[in-house]
Amino acid sequence: MLWLKKKPDPLTDRAKELAREIAQLEAEIQKMSARKETARPAVRTTTLPGDNGPVPTRLPAKTVHDPVFENVNSHKLAVAAEAENTSAHYNDLGVRKYDLPALWRRIRNHIYGAPTHSPKLINYLAAGSIHGLRPLRYEKRVGRNRFIFFLALLLAIIWGVVAKLLGH
Repeated sequence: MLWLKKKPDPLTDRAKELAREIAQLEAEIQKMSARKETARPAVRTTTLPGDNGPVPTRLPAKTVHDPVFENVNSHKLAVAAEAENTSAHYNDLGVRKYDLPALWRRIRNHIYGAPTHSPKLINYLAAGSIHGLRPLRYEKRVGRNRFIFFLALLLAIIWGVVAKLLGH
């Protein structure tokens, strides 16, 4: 009767193990903080015992985080736009010549998407590191499941039409 026995879940085992480690570390932190409170802090000063000069104070830590912006090389973007619209792409009447490599590039960019200018952003999106956005693997799974569903629906409709035609 092994089928009625519940299989061990490695995730819950790992979660319990991590919870034990966290509890152990918290207990160690409490011991160290208690030991630190009882010990006399070592203070070094450069003033003499009778000197009542200004007491240096520590500045408060800055808690507001300013946004961090990356520098964008706009020159590369401008050069790419200019390269596609040179005078060599137009004939004597001013009509654009038929450019097969450009057509192939446009089709490939439409199918595969344009090459990325920010690989860091792609890594963040793929890993789901940006709060509020789903990871790309989730979006791919949803798209794949949608494709499989509509393919099965199309095959069922075709099978029904063929069965109806061959039945008469």
